[in-house]
Amino acid sequence: MKLANLKVTPHGFYFVDKDDKQLSISTAVLKIIVRFYNYFLDAQLYFLWVIGYIPFFTIRGLSYRLCGIQIGRGSVIHMGARFFLPKNIKIGQGTILGDHIFLDGRAKLTIGNHVDIASEVMIYNSEHDLTSETMKAREEAVTIGDYVFIGPRAVILPGVSIGEGAVIAAGAVVTKNVAPKMVVGGVPAKEIGPRQINELNYRLGRNRLFQ
Repeated sequence: MKLANLKVTPHGFYFVDKDDKQLSISTAVLKIIVRFYNYFLDAQLYFLWVIGYIPFFTIRGLSYRLCGIQIGRGSVIHMGARFFLPKNIKIGQGTILGDHIFLDGRAKLTIGNHVDIASEVMIYNSEHDLTSETMKAREEAVTIGDYVFIGPRAVILPGVSIGEGAVIAAGAVVTKNVAPKMVVGGVPAKEIGPRQINELNYRLGRNRLFQ
């Protein structure tokens, strides 16, 4: 902990939190352990960020798996991806994720099979609670069903579930659940209409080598 968290008085010393409230020794020790654990997580995320620019998914994929991301057979994450807490991220089979995406694992993130996620998409499952006096974090799982398409620079917010075969238009901000095979777009995202497709059994094309 920083020196600012330690208060020294003529009668001794004690620990305080960020709001200058006194902490017990046991609470202070726990906070110190958590702080060093967070340092480890920061180092892990930096490692994944560097690895993310290696132009060979075999190497990137192995590194991602070693850090806890579950990646199904035939799935690819293109270059430049960023993560939070990779151990909570699960990706199905035959899924392609575009370059420079952001995947949040602070709560559970599940991405289905044969999902197509375009470049620079951001998926969040943690945000500040604006009703909290301390702006504490609020975490909710995100689930993306099979055969979903998410267009470039779309943003998926905490607690959202996207049904099978749904389409998220480019630049959309998704704040609530999306029904299966529904096309949504806008800020915030609203229903545009149903996807005009009967069977969902296609396979995505090959990944790009240097993306």
